[in-house]
Amino acid sequence: MWNDTDIPLGYLMTFRCYGTWLHGDRHGSTDRFHNRYKSPHLAASARRQSINRRLLKSDAMTLDSQQRQSVERALREVCEHRGWLLHAMGVRTNHVHAVVSTGGFKPERALNAFKAYATRRLRADGRWNKTHSPWADRGSKKYLWTERSMSIAIDYVINGQGGDLPEFE
Repeated sequence: MWNDTDIPLGYLMTFRCYGTWLHGDRHGSTDRFHNRYKSPHLAASARRQSINRRLLKSDAMTLDSQQRQSVERALREVCEHRGWLLHAMGVRTNHVHAVVSTGGFKPERALNAFKAYATRRLRADGRWNKTHSPWADRGSKKYLWTERSMSIAIDYVINGQGGDLPEFE
């Protein structure tokens, strides 16, 4: 069933850990010049990846189990504080997924809040002591307009971390 309003039922948010997926990576990437709906990723480029690796402020951030617990706690805290409904989350070693309903709030605000709360929680728990963010710039915000899309996104976050991201309506 289609959502009849101009407010999506939810969003699938994804953000990556700092330095874990650089432009030029074999999986492809998207930069600000190649960011069109359904457009292909940039091709792999060892040269581009090497240049981007040299620009890093520190080693890539991979989350251990304690750090993942801190991030999970932070996502719950921000949703409780803002009155958002967290349907599912998956905190992996190199990225975070969350399916969330925010009411009328824009997805950029939710993504920024997730990253800020997670950074603050990691620092408070003594699990991140660098001056820069543990997160890569930006992130993905997929709009979920139907109950089917919500269901697919929730299932993907909980059960489907092996293959490609499914199509959403």
